[in-house]
Amino acid sequence: MTDMSLPTVSHIAPLELDGVAFRPGSQTLLGPISLRLDGCRRTLVMGPNGAGKSLLMRLAHGLIAPTSGRVRWHGPVPRQAMVFQRPVLLRRSARANLEYALAVDGVARRERRERADAALEHFGLAAIARRPARVLSGGEQQRLALARAWLLAPEVLFLDEPTSALDPAAIRAVEEAINAFHRRGVRIVMTSHDLHQARRLADDVVFLHHGRLIEHSPASVFFHQPASEQALAFVSGELID
Repeated sequence: MTDMSLPTVSHIAPLELDGVAFRPGSQTLLGPISLRLDGCRRTLVMGPNGAGKSLLMRLAHGLIAPTSGRVRWHGPVPRQAMVFQRPVLLRRSARANLEYALAVDGVARRERRERADAALEHFGLAAIARRPARVLSGGEQQRLALARAWLLAPEVLFLDEPTSALDPAAIRAVEEAINAFHRRGVRIVMTSHDLHQARRLADDVVFLHHGRLIEHSPASVFFHQPASEQALAFVSGELID
């Protein structure tokens, strides 16, 4: 990955979920959850399938509203971006996807091509700049989505299972990109089912089970001395009810 300097993020307002719950009908899918995220950290949201990880991400990012409780920033709302498990890409070339994002962000036409090409080079995608984005491999699509987020200079980056079903080389490339964001001072909030990946990336872990917050602790504590039976079983690779 080539160097492409962007301004380093300085201070990010803490994010607080205060008694947040999501009940689309008679069933509670998530919560109530109270959680605070602050600092430039890489927070991994983990738990078994159906735990509510993706739902928590969408609530925190503001894509959906809680049915009770509130999501608030203790300070100016930061610039945010979100990368999904299956990237949302336009029926255009890889370069045109980036240029469109810059256009929406108000960047002058004369600057878009240069900045898009620099981002493609930074993420190792220069060779596929003219290829339709939707025919790229899964790993290339994820890196393109990350390049698009990079151009928008977020202060907080949400990632929902960004390496699911990717091969080892693609996973490594995506993780390198995530760490590049982190080195800029971007707060990372990411879901993953991969324990090995979480051990590599996490500064702290949010562990969910059946829509409830079971633990939020530093990664070193979570992986070596989990406080709950559910987390202990999870890190041991056991199925949990």
